[in-house]
Parts: sequence; structure tokens; C-alpha cells
Amino acid sequence: MSDTQTRFDMPPHTDVAWCPGCGNHMLLTAVKGALDDLGIDPRQLVMVSGIGQAAKAPQYINANMFNGLHGRALPAALGIRLSNRNLVVVVESGDGDMYGEGGNHFLHAIRRNFDVTMIIHNNMVYGLTKGQASPTSPIGMRTPVQVKGVIPEPFNPLAVAIALDAPFVARAFAGDIAQTRSLIAEAIRFRGCSIVDVFQPCVIFNKLNTYQWFREHTCSMPEDHNPEDRIAAFALAIQHEPLPLGIFYRNGTRALYEDQAGITETPLYRQPPPGEEAFEKLIDAYR
Repeated sequence: MSDTQTRFDMPPHTDVAWCPGCGNHMLLTAVKGALDDLGIDPRQLVMVSGIGQAAKAPQYINANMFNGLHGRALPAALGIRLSNRNLVVVVESGDGDMYGEGGNHFLHAIRRNFDVTMIIHNNMVYGLTKGQASPTSPIGMRTPVQVKGVIPEPFNPLAVAIALDAPFVARAFAGDIAQTRSLIAEAIRFRGCSIVDVFQPCVIFNKLNTYQWFREHTCSMPEDHNPEDRIAAFALAIQHEPLPLGIFYRNGTRALYEDQAGITETPLYRQPPPGEEAFEKLIDAYR
């Protein structure tokens, strides 16, 4: 298929509730392109999100979707994955939803290492609620709420992920659709918990981190970087100027949670229900 048409496109009349120029549009194109490149059957894909502008993304993809509570996309994704290991599960949401309200689930999803891909739209503001600071907002950034500037240090998701030995950690810029598409495809192809943090400009509420700003303050991953070198990956993750784009870390040796938990390849809906006697015995065990 062409770069602009994929099997994951919604009908042309679909109303997309994002502002003109929003980085979400480019990221949506990259995500659909990556899914198409991988030859994934839309019926075998589940897109999961929480609440926010970025969390609307699964609504614009021709596939199964689950839109959950604010910050609670990952628990839903885990439940979906454990109930049917044949499904490709992708979580797509924003920096506030994933690193703020969902920050605890972000940490423990990495610990568990179930087979999920996280695509985080990182625009450094809460766009849905009109631009207050998010966990990744830089110090001093002024917003309608932080009128004198943001005080706390920004959350560094990549450094935290690498410190926890997340098996696949990457960063992209939505303005570079081709690279973003390639990185997302690699993340989905990877077996385990994969994270792609995407710089996604908010043209309305973040006048600091613009398309031009990201072009001037990002760089390609060093050609000699070994993504299996965790220490080197961490050093790049805490580098502030310029901000590297690409695959920081990859560790294919970690065991999957699904395997360790003894989850079979047979989907839950195809397994026979427990008999009445077995069910009563289970209930009695909790009385």
C-alpha cells in the first residue's frame, strides 16, 4: 500500500478532534504505517488508551480498541494480553496519562515485562485540559496554571525505563514520520515490554517546544552506540543537549510475564469453563 493509505484507515468522513497542525496527526500516520508494514491483521490488534488528546488516537485506527480510565490503560492492556496471547496489544496515550496518573502502572508494567508496546505522545503539557504542566514539562515553563513557571524537575521516562531494565526503549520525533514509523514497527516486532516516547508538538498550548525547537535540539543516535550497552543507553537518556532520537536500549534476554505466569496459548474464551464442583471449591477457598 502507499505511504498515505493503509488497511488501518478509518472512513474519510471520520471526524478527527485534533487541532490543525497538531503533532498527533503525524504520529497517527506513522502508527498506521508501522502496523501496515508489519502485515498485522486489524482483527488481531487491540489499541488501548486512557484519557487525553493522545488517548483519542485508537478511535482513528481501524482495529479493536479499549478506551479506559485516566492513567489506567496498562492494567487493561495486561488483562487483554493475558486473556488472549494471540492478540497484538498496543497502548497509545499521552505523557500525562502514562507518566502522571499512570506512572505507577508504567513502572510495574516494565517490572512484569508482558508483551505490550507503549507509544507515548510526549507534548509536555496536558492538552485536553487546556495546557497545564505535565510530568515532562521543563523547569520554568509558564502555563495557564503554572503562571510563574514550572518548579519541579521533569520526569525522565527513558532513564527510568532503562534503570528498570525495560527491554526495549526508544525515542522519536513526530515531525519525522519515516523514522517514527520505523521505530514503532521495531517496537511492536520486539517480544516484550517496548516503549517509544515520541516528541509531539502541541501547537496551541506549548509555544516553547515547537517543531522548529525539536529540529534544533534533537540529534540522531550515535552510529557507534550499542543498544545492548545499558550504561551507555542510560548516559544517552540523561543527555539534555542535544536530545538523541532512536533506539537507546534493547535486551532480548528477559522472560515474558505470560510465560512465567503459565498462561497458555489457548485464548480464555476457548477454554472450557470450570465445572460447578470446581467453582464451588474455588469460592470456598476464600470464605
